[in-house]
Amino acid sequence: MLQFLTMSHRIVFMGSPDFAVPSLQKLAEHYEIAGVVTQPDRPAGRGRTLTPPPVKVAAQELGLEVIQPEKLREPEAQARLQEWSPDLIVVTAFGQILRKNVLELPRYGCINVHASLLPRWRGAAPVQAAILHGDSVTGTTIMVMDPGVDTGPILSQRAVEIRPDDTAATLGKRLAEDGASLLIETLPGYLDGSIQPREQDEALATYAPMLSKEEGMLDFTQPAEQLERRVRAFAPWPGAYMLLNGQPLKIHQAHVVPSGGSRSGQRLIVDGLPAVGSGEGILVLDVVQPAGKRAMPGGDFLRGTRGWADSHE
Repeated sequence: MLQFLTMSHRIVFMGSPDFAVPSLQKLAEHYEIAGVVTQPDRPAGRGRTLTPPPVKVAAQELGLEVIQPEKLREPEAQARLQEWSPDLIVVTAFGQILRKNVLELPRYGCINVHASLLPRWRGAAPVQAAILHGDSVTGTTIMVMDPGVDTGPILSQRAVEIRPDDTAATLGKRLAEDGASLLIETLPGYLDGSIQPREQDEALATYAPMLSKEEGMLDFTQPAEQLERRVRAFAPWPGAYMLLNGQPLKIHQAHVVPSGGSRSGQRLIVDGLPAVGSGEGILVLDVVQPAGKRAMPGGDFLRGTRGWADSHE
């Protein structure tokens, strides 16, 4: 019965980053994918090589038709959506706002796979926000989209524990897989009407805005515990860093030890590792990356750096 239900509906998928790939792959196992919409290729890496989004790569491997409009409102993109005539549009980390004419195009509307337990952490960076704020639990939500930002009614949710060593990358990968599984479990009930949407509680809503590269610079007047969460939340992007002799020193891994009377920003050596005093506690730098070099253990960095603890900035 599941195969009959699923293969009888045409779906358009919209998504772009790695997070969206498991949802596309799972959908393709059960549903007819009429087409895929993703972001244009962008320059990436040191060589600024034009690079396709991960969803484009996955879609091509599946033999699916792909379009990459700069803006979804472009006439060519609108015409292609009309040609595909989807029964449902599934959106996972697409990166563009869907206007009313797109939301109303499929007879079953548009549904979204979102990386939080809505209404907590609506917006572009829910995985990072959950780590930054010290949440112990997050999860995925399958929701029906409306014109707002992650404000539509909820179809299903699944909680995921945040581990003490989770980065945005490790947590995002688990959420992506869980979200894809939850999507496939939810769709049959949504399509046959046995799963009904429920409105979000606006009183509980919080927002996770898009991150900027500048937010990666650590402010050592903040507590070390908060700084350690920033290191994990900003891995791999935008990356946490401090300035050393006017150059960025990226901090890939760190841990916290109690303060021993250090000043905010004071450079120290703790157990053979570089460390920095903070507003409360000391941030010990386990893995760092000096400008123009590869990431390395903190101890190796110290052995090649003179005067680390001689002064502070």
